[in-house]
Amino acid sequence: MTQDAALEAEERKNLLAALAGEADALRPELHRYAARLVGSVIDGEDVIQDAFARVFATVGSIPPDTPLRPWLFRIVHNRAIDALRQRSTRRSEPIEAVFDLADASAVGPEDALIRQDTVRLALSHFAELPVPQRSAVILKDVLGESLADIAALLELSVDAVKAHLARGRARLRAISDVRSEVAPSATPEVLNFAALFNARDWDALRSLLADDVRLRQARRPEISGAADVGRFFTYYAEYPPVRLEPAWLEGREILLVSTEPSGAPSYFMLLEWRGQKISLIRDHRYATYVIDGADVVPAAPR
Repeated sequence: MTQDAALEAEERKNLLAALAGEADALRPELHRYAARLVGSVIDGEDVIQDAFARVFATVGSIPPDTPLRPWLFRIVHNRAIDALRQRSTRRSEPIEAVFDLADASAVGPEDALIRQDTVRLALSHFAELPVPQRSAVILKDVLGESLADIAALLELSVDAVKAHLARGRARLRAISDVRSEVAPSATPEVLNFAALFNARDWDALRSLLADDVRLRQARRPEISGAADVGRFFTYYAEYPPVRLEPAWLEGREILLVSTEPSGAPSYFMLLEWRGQKISLIRDHRYATYVIDGADVVPAAPR
């Protein structure tokens, strides 16, 4: 290897290390943005996983002096927009239409109070906003970004950002915060999984795995196959005991994970089934930020 090639390899190694550190530190913040943008903490984590895969696949094309934080936000933003387009559930409004009803002067000293209220809103509320308004409100009121930084990320003028922000805030205020939701009871499969897990019957749990089952965890490579995924339960046998409780989140059945004997839930698992066998386990042990702001509803008793 020539001296120039060695130097280039060392620079790439340093950039990769810096990017990995920045990405890991920003991961909860990036998830807060992605989750509210796509309207789902579960789908938001999928956006992060996909975005990070793209980030590290293209690390060699990043100029050495690139500010990593805005660059990572741009990658996540674009991936979230792609996910929304694939879903094809909502179209954003033209920028010009926003200025008709927006009051840019609404962006001012009351920001702190507005931010406190916005952070507490359910993710489903954000999904009711057009994408430009949604992005502006999340970046300003949830993440505390400056108007200039938001304008750079969204590739808009500061005045356009103010307009989207004012209009989005007005729409959010018009949405009722009171939404009663009664969750159904847990399915027999999930109740059985929780009972076996709480009894620490690891062999019985392994028998529920499909041959091609996959295990997905943040900050960990995905693994597949019943033999390899079966070690998932071996790890939990060695951890301090936790307890699973069925619940519902975004219309999907989940398992809340709490430290025993009576700790509050700190993360959740999500199972996918093929018949009576588990085809996918999503475990958020290493991504506890995913549950922040989640609209979790305990399963009704059977």
